[in-house]
Amino acid sequence: MPSRTPPPADLSGLSLADIAALAEARKIPPVESWNPAHCGDSEMRIARDGTWFHQGAPINRPAMVRLFSTILRREPDGGFVLVTPVERLDIAVEDAPFVALEVKSEGEGQARRLAFRLNTGDMVVAGPDHPLRVEARADGPHPYLAVRAGLDALVARAVYYELAELALGEAGDPPGLWSDGAFFALEAA
Repeated sequence: MPSRTPPPADLSGLSLADIAALAEARKIPPVESWNPAHCGDSEMRIARDGTWFHQGAPINRPAMVRLFSTILRREPDGGFVLVTPVERLDIAVEDAPFVALEVKSEGEGQARRLAFRLNTGDMVVAGPDHPLRVEARADGPHPYLAVRAGLDALVARAVYYELAELALGEAGDPPGLWSDGAFFALEAA
């Protein structure tokens, strides 16, 4: 079951060790092992800005969004579903199901670690299991953080600018950042 402890409001008062412990302690149901019959459409949508909707109205209870986010799964065909042991319902996702709203950086160069707070309150430390990538699109770069099993977080524009400023300060070629032993270029692929 997901933790009932409310997520921290921001990362400023936490060390990266605290953040990593919070991320590790978060228990996600084993949705990848559940294979119930498809039951239809959930009538839910996740907007590009991370707002969750049901039947066209925003879901305003953060605890409800956090709960639904724990049963979200990406299907092999690229679609998204909410899944329990007894039902599987489609959910529309406009871009990525999560948004990285805040970053905390500790260390420099190859010793750097980057922790992100998502719109659901989840904490993710970028690294080999949670890579950062930037996709080139007609409207500019779209940075993403891998969260879990095919589910990504769109990195909010302000957070991307913060990452770019850190990368430019390190003067690497290509511009990028290390986190948890892995290097991530911040230019679009």
